[in-house]
Amino acid sequence: MRLSAFIRGNSQAIIAEWESFARSLVPAADGMTPLSLRNHISFILDFIADDIDTVQTDTEQVDKSRGKKPKSPMDSVAEIHAALRQAGGFNLDQMVSEYRALRASVTKLWGAQDLEPTRQSMADLVRFNEAIDQATTESISYYSKKVEHSRDLFLAVLGHDLRNPIGAMMMSAELIAKIESLTERQKMFIAQVSLSGARAIEIIDQLVDVTRARLGSGMKVIREQMDMAFVCRQLVQEMRSLHPSRTFLIKSSGDTIGLWDRPRIGQVFSNLLGNAVQYGFTDLPIDITVSGEADAVSLSVHNQGIPIPKDTIVGIFEAMVRGEDEGSGTTNLGLGLYITKEIVSAHGGTIKVSSSEKDGTRFTAIFPRSIDASVGGGDFAQSPDSLQKR
Repeated sequence: MRLSAFIRGNSQAIIAEWESFARSLVPAADGMTPLSLRNHISFILDFIADDIDTVQTDTEQVDKSRGKKPKSPMDSVAEIHAALRQAGGFNLDQMVSEYRALRASVTKLWGAQDLEPTRQSMADLVRFNEAIDQATTESISYYSKKVEHSRDLFLAVLGHDLRNPIGAMMMSAELIAKIESLTERQKMFIAQVSLSGARAIEIIDQLVDVTRARLGSGMKVIREQMDMAFVCRQLVQEMRSLHPSRTFLIKSSGDTIGLWDRPRIGQVFSNLLGNAVQYGFTDLPIDITVSGEADAVSLSVHNQGIPIPKDTIVGIFEAMVRGEDEGSGTTNLGLGLYITKEIVSAHGGTIKVSSSEKDGTRFTAIFPRSIDASVGGGDFAQSPDSLQKR
């Protein structure tokens, strides 16, 4: 008997055994009805049986093994199964174990038939395993997307809901600070409340930017004519006010005027400068260089400090990677560098980092002068003068 015919003729026994296994996955399976536990398994079995019967060339088999396959009904069935399992509280390991149990159930029941192995039966078994692997891959992929989407949606809601109470707290602190009878100690506490509130709003803004980037809407870029060196000097002056004990050295050369998003460029400078202040040695200067070339303007921020570990530097621009300040032991969410990378990419540019004990740590970002919207995916300022290429 062909394996495909066996699956069709024994689908109820296979489904019953799989359902029994799924019910053992507690607490996720607790309270689930038999119908919800066995959802779509009959469709998955039908697809597997049909796939075994379908003629497949050697080339098609190789393509399938490499993930090069056309969209099939299995994709939709596996995706729906993954979505329902994710919504039902099954974790990824539990969902994968269901496919493992299905594989074991079919092979065990088929092996119990005491049939003589043939070349056809071996070929059917290979095709069966290919189909199970395909269903597992599709389910894992869709499950992961659902989890990532849920996480990003949570960040978006969190950022939105926190903004109002923090704003009210900061406004109250500003009003209290105007009371003339406050002591110096009380003024210090109020100033700390305002400073902490501003920091919280900054983190919320970062969460919103990260969520927009990861949900697919991308980093919005509105270009206008601006001077990169001028913005650099502005941000460095602000940083000097916040950190009067630190030394900042600026060097600019060439034509630093182009079409970029001024507030976003300010974010890049702010994030890179803040990173250098946090991780650089306090008694050594931070060097900022803005250099205008023919087709692009590059900016770099350099500091001397403990070098970034090799295993960290590979993923340093990823979101949600926590960093630790060796000097203070404080940690952060690692959103700043991720947002910086997204802003640079939205402008069609690149950013890289190098770090060693001898040469220190240097972040270098390159911004093309091009105004091609397809490069950065951003919007443009409407001023005709600002859209002239330089």
